[in-house]
Amino acid sequence: MVDIAENGRTWLLTGPTSGYALHLTEEHELLHLHWGPRIALADAEALAVRPLPGYRPFESPLDGREEYPVEGGPRFVRPALSVRTDERRGTEWAFEAYDAEGDELRLRFRDDGVSLTLHYRMRGDVLERWVTVGNEGDARVELLRADAATWTLPDRDGWRLSQLHGRWAAESLLTSAPLTYGDKVIGSRRGHTGHQHLPWVALHTDAGEEHGEVYGCALGWSGSWRIAVSQLPDARVQITGGAGYDDSGLLTLAPGESYTTPVFAGLWSDGGFGGASRAWHAYQRAHVIPDADRDRPVLFNSWEATTFDISEEQQATLARRAAAIGVELFVVDDGWFGARTSDRAGLGDWTPNPDRFPNGLKPLADYVHALGMQFGIWVEPEMVNPDSDLYRAHPDWVQYQSGRERTEFRNQLVLNLAREDVQEYLWQQLDGLLSSAPVDYVKWDFNRCFTDAGWPGEPYPQRLWVDHVRAFYALLDRLRAAHPGVAFESCSGGGGRIDLGVMSRTDQVWTSDNTDPLDRLAIQHGFSQIHPARVMAAWVTDSPNTQLNGRVSSLRFRFVSAMAGVLGVGGDLSEWTEEELAEARQWVELYKEIRPVVQQGDLYRLRPPEGGLSAVQYTLGDESVVLAWLQAQRYGEPVPAVRLRGLDPTASYECRETGEVHRGAVLLHHGLDTRLRGDLDAAVVRLRRI
Repeated sequence: MVDIAENGRTWLLTGPTSGYALHLTEEHELLHLHWGPRIALADAEALAVRPLPGYRPFESPLDGREEYPVEGGPRFVRPALSVRTDERRGTEWAFEAYDAEGDELRLRFRDDGVSLTLHYRMRGDVLERWVTVGNEGDARVELLRADAATWTLPDRDGWRLSQLHGRWAAESLLTSAPLTYGDKVIGSRRGHTGHQHLPWVALHTDAGEEHGEVYGCALGWSGSWRIAVSQLPDARVQITGGAGYDDSGLLTLAPGESYTTPVFAGLWSDGGFGGASRAWHAYQRAHVIPDADRDRPVLFNSWEATTFDISEEQQATLARRAAAIGVELFVVDDGWFGARTSDRAGLGDWTPNPDRFPNGLKPLADYVHALGMQFGIWVEPEMVNPDSDLYRAHPDWVQYQSGRERTEFRNQLVLNLAREDVQEYLWQQLDGLLSSAPVDYVKWDFNRCFTDAGWPGEPYPQRLWVDHVRAFYALLDRLRAAHPGVAFESCSGGGGRIDLGVMSRTDQVWTSDNTDPLDRLAIQHGFSQIHPARVMAAWVTDSPNTQLNGRVSSLRFRFVSAMAGVLGVGGDLSEWTEEELAEARQWVELYKEIRPVVQQGDLYRLRPPEGGLSAVQYTLGDESVVLAWLQAQRYGEPVPAVRLRGLDPTASYECRETGEVHRGAVLLHHGLDTRLRGDLDAAVVRLRRI
């Protein structure tokens, strides 16, 4: 809802529990007024008449108070917008008009042929913000920087900054530290979202898991990006974020062209980190994730069972075993196409290998469907091996710098997707592939960063950083429209491309290449701060974990760990014993029963994965599911009880168990506490209100 003052200069956006207000002065200065609990329009108007601070030498009264600070004029904070023309650099905006419709507000400004529109849209308590910059003049305009938003926090003492950091196989690890004066900058200069940081930050002063104010911001962009959290000299705090890591230039706009930034969303919650997470999850299920109301199927992926050594007969054998344990989606991973017998060849040639699949993928897909499963494949369209028909025909289609050696990671190069001929080639290849066989699912991978991001002959080569991502989005959108029954998963060597932008075009994401069930608890804990279980793919793989650390873990622990998200199986089923297969089938059956609660329910993190006991709870309507893991036990101490949340303490709940493999896993104590039995390393308990 948008409320507007009678003078048309104060605006208030209101969600179920929160409010956001801004004001335009007579001098065309757009000031931030309020972000926090709901207020009335009269309260916002009262805030609007407060005077700015008086003059202080070497300071600007606008700094830390402007809604969208630009480069130019009496400003010294980090600018959200930096524009250069042939005549000048910087901006001097004049307000032009506003319009409001439903829950969206648009404010329009102009400066010497350059237009700026600030967009605001309330989605529950999440406020989406983005910007459109247009060239309405006769000369070229260069965008050096165009951030999606600047967020201004209220005056508080003792701000703490939480973020998600990591690396390959250790993504989404939560860390928190006091905020200090100056700029704290996170981001990616790698061409994709990156394993090193998820584009999310949260600030608080004394919040816990279920109490206290939390301010969070999340960026929806799948290329290079930057979020800067700045504590200014007067202790005020602003958060600025958008596409691009530095200020060397995003794009040039010819007359009549415009650029729309990604969304930079913000959320205020007074329910602690848990309340903030549940609000983020609800927002994504309602407004971001395609078909979020449809539960994701249990999948089997062939990669760890076969690596590159695959054949149609071998995949059919695995498919029979997968179907026997209740798998619903069978996925053929890398190695089905071109000359792909290792990572040294074949990328770019998206036709089935004639030796391995002499009649294409259709016979295997039909066989998988006959077993009652959906059929999926792995692709990496944005990459090419030098040893490929595509590269031999079009060596100029990759990113490269003239006169420089072309860097190869994983024996591959990055296609310049900003080129229209590359876009059209990939469309023809992928559309043809999805039309040639009944494919239900595509795992879309991205296994290396930009390194030689050059474009010889292009007048403004740095535009490929933005245009690659925009072309990636357009290709996904086009494929989804042409093949509406196909689901897509975003993967980038694990969790290297996870953000609100890619999530709006894919059905789930591959959280990490690390499938060790103990490591996964910390990765999933961090991931859940912003993203819901509905998109978090997790696999049960073999023990010992030969892919990463050699750790031995029980099948129970592996399944319960993976059941916290979208359950998948990635082990070599041809080597599993009959006893293991029988147990696996019971776990899969149980997951299907609890799946609606896990994928659609509200998440409560009962105990973090910091050693000892860890537990999470999902609640949907009158049902709850608790997953618990005993990571370690010392000195014979009893396993501590866990207090459940989101339930009515005056009501009674039935504890339901399914199958002998789960029986006796959890004991209920005086209504809302659970205790894991000491002889178990993981457990599932189901509760229903009676």
